[in-house]
Amino acid sequence: MRRLGTFLSDAWALAAPYWRSEERGRAWLLLGVVIVLNLALVGMNVLLSYWNREFFNSLQDKDAAAFWALLLWWRQTESGPMPGFILIAVVYILIAVYALYLRQALQIRWRAWMTRELLDRWLADRAYYRVALTDPGTDNPDQRVAEDLRLFVDSTLTLGLGLMRSVVTLFSFILVLWALSGPLALLGIEIPGYMVWVALLYAVLGTLLAHAIGKPLIRLNFHQERVEADFRFALMRFRENVEGIALYRGEAGEKRGLFTRFHALMDNWWSIMVATKRLTFFTAGYTQVAIVFPFIVAAPRFFSGAIPLGGLTQTADAFGQVQGALSWIVDNYAALTEWRATVLRLTGFRAAIATARAAQGGVAAAPEARPDLALEGVTLALPDGRVLLEGAAATIGPGEAVLVTGPSGSGKSTLFRAIAGIWPFGAGRVRVPAGARVMFLPQRPYLPLGTLRHALCYPRDAAEVPEAEVLAALAEAGLGHLAPRLDEEGAWDRQLSGGEQQRVALARALLVKPDWLFLDEATASLDPEAEARFYTLLKERLPGATLVSIAHRPAVAQYHGRALRFREGRLVKADPAPQPGEG
Repeated sequence: MRRLGTFLSDAWALAAPYWRSEERGRAWLLLGVVIVLNLALVGMNVLLSYWNREFFNSLQDKDAAAFWALLLWWRQTESGPMPGFILIAVVYILIAVYALYLRQALQIRWRAWMTRELLDRWLADRAYYRVALTDPGTDNPDQRVAEDLRLFVDSTLTLGLGLMRSVVTLFSFILVLWALSGPLALLGIEIPGYMVWVALLYAVLGTLLAHAIGKPLIRLNFHQERVEADFRFALMRFRENVEGIALYRGEAGEKRGLFTRFHALMDNWWSIMVATKRLTFFTAGYTQVAIVFPFIVAAPRFFSGAIPLGGLTQTADAFGQVQGALSWIVDNYAALTEWRATVLRLTGFRAAIATARAAQGGVAAAPEARPDLALEGVTLALPDGRVLLEGAAATIGPGEAVLVTGPSGSGKSTLFRAIAGIWPFGAGRVRVPAGARVMFLPQRPYLPLGTLRHALCYPRDAAEVPEAEVLAALAEAGLGHLAPRLDEEGAWDRQLSGGEQQRVALARALLVKPDWLFLDEATASLDPEAEARFYTLLKERLPGATLVSIAHRPAVAQYHGRALRFREGRLVKADPAPQPGEG
């Protein structure tokens, strides 16, 4: 019971913010209309139970006039005016259609709000980066944002409205069933409304047995979400790296990896199939018995003449409605296990984001009203605790050009991450000029989805950058031949060579015009002439900018006034020319 309470508390914590948000007015209005329509459907079912009684009584009495009146228009009955089936059907269909339509409208609005809110949390304070480094158990965040949110909103509305309808149906039909079933004498004791108690006993026993049989599905559904996402992520990685795989002729290894993940998916699916088979054996039998059970229980009163045929069918229908309402958990057990798995995954994801955002430690990068950049007691470590750099202190002034050198793996790129304020392992402080435009160019530039124009202007909004500036930057970066394709969408990270991608990064820098530019092997894919042109352009177009470069080519040193070198876990001043054996 405690675990159930915790689960419901987690589900409420996920759902409640939307209903208190800036959209709460429209959300509550939509929900209210959907609830009213669902209650109207319950009312229509109650009306149909009375119509059903009168219709079957007309058949028993061979009353043709009553038969056609109940089908086509209306008839005065003991229960009052009874509309014809055609009118009831038309109204029922209209209510059912708009109940579904408006529920879907509420669903997409709720999902959109939750998606924005979760993305805001994930992207704020670079939590997405810290989660990826510090919490590998939080797998496949893309699936949690795209798929788990969709399932949560859909399941919450479907199950919540279904439960409400079951409760209203129970109270609506329990009175009908109580009046129709009459008393039952058992061991000298008269039991009023005996069919109500029979339905209650039948549903309680069914619910307990369904939980006992279907409990393993909770764990299996949770795991299935993970292995499905792992397999999908592996396929996505394959798609993104087709050229590298082809060059290495790594098809056999990729196939083994894909099938390993798929077999994990398949093995868990077989376990779900077995558990579902056991549950379905029970639920299918439970449902089939429920069809004839009320007729068996009510048959003695019918054969004794206490009720007519219409009364028997109405009694059976009312019993089925009460039993169905009481059996809501049995009928929705599989859906409930999937919903619980979704809640657990979303709750875990939100907790990982909160932990990442609240985490202390690492190198503190603080903007200050000063012109230079200073490293104070900076220590860099890896996630496994190995120290790369210890107690580093250095100052870089505005307008300087500094080369960072050192053996591969010594921590140069990690130092850039610490300066950017995203590296959580280590200690110390980086003081950066407040208000300065800072830009980092990694060896492999990030090219976002969308048009080439969007990739060039990133992270700025392409609509805000004048056409002339874009074309000029493109030409200066040596990509003028791509000008006709500026508004073409494509997989630019695969269509452009490594050198062309680095030229895109150069064009970006020319468009952003940063005050501080950090280049991490940003020219490694360019030929010497293009590399020289790259740095010359930066010097010409960004004359006041500070350049800090990581590079192994000796020729790069000529564009820098001094160097900082990683040596045995220390950061020391050095000649700009790389030391022999570096790289």
